[in-house]
Amino acid sequence: MANITEIQSVVKHQSRGRKTGSGKYKEPTKVIRVPESQKAVVEDFLQVYARKQEQGLFKLNLDTVGEFAFPALNAAPIAIPLFNSKVPAGFPSPADDHVETRLDPSDYLIEQVDSTFFVTLSGYSMIDAGLMPGDKAVVDRAKLAETGDIVLAMVDGEFTIKTLARSKDGAPLLLPANSSGEYKPIEVKKHMHVEIWGVVTGSFRKYK
Repeated sequence: MANITEIQSVVKHQSRGRKTGSGKYKEPTKVIRVPESQKAVVEDFLQVYARKQEQGLFKLNLDTVGEFAFPALNAAPIAIPLFNSKVPAGFPSPADDHVETRLDPSDYLIEQVDSTFFVTLSGYSMIDAGLMPGDKAVVDRAKLAETGDIVLAMVDGEFTIKTLARSKDGAPLLLPANSSGEYKPIEVKKHMHVEIWGVVTGSFRKYK
């Protein structure tokens, strides 16, 4: 067919004497046929795929986040008693003289409503920073990210939460917070598409 072409320049046939898994994509390959108009799209996708393999991004497990949400607009304020005594276990006295003030959780967690949103964590790469799977991270897009901040970053099209740092040569790094060694630092290189979407300013979770 005139509008179909074989992508032999990108996807190599594995029967050419090359050891399986030793080629560009580190896995068996096959010749495919795609519409002529989509050749460039497939080639671009495969280049990104190969780049992620070279960078080890698939092995890093980026802990992609999910379920973006925004603060409710015009929500009625909630005033919950904040007690001035610390009680390790049990329930604080309800007496008025123990109430220091009343706290609205929204005011405590959110500085700028128009630039704040929530994301749900889905992995374990930041557990040493107190961020667990299922937690809601509070992200402020208006804050300028600085070294040491926990940020929401997009790495080659995938969202992840990491600590922003720099290597000895000044290159940006995205660091996990998991002492198991399972997650590796991500060094931001020129050929990578990385964007900082906001600074994580807090988090919250439900127990029941």
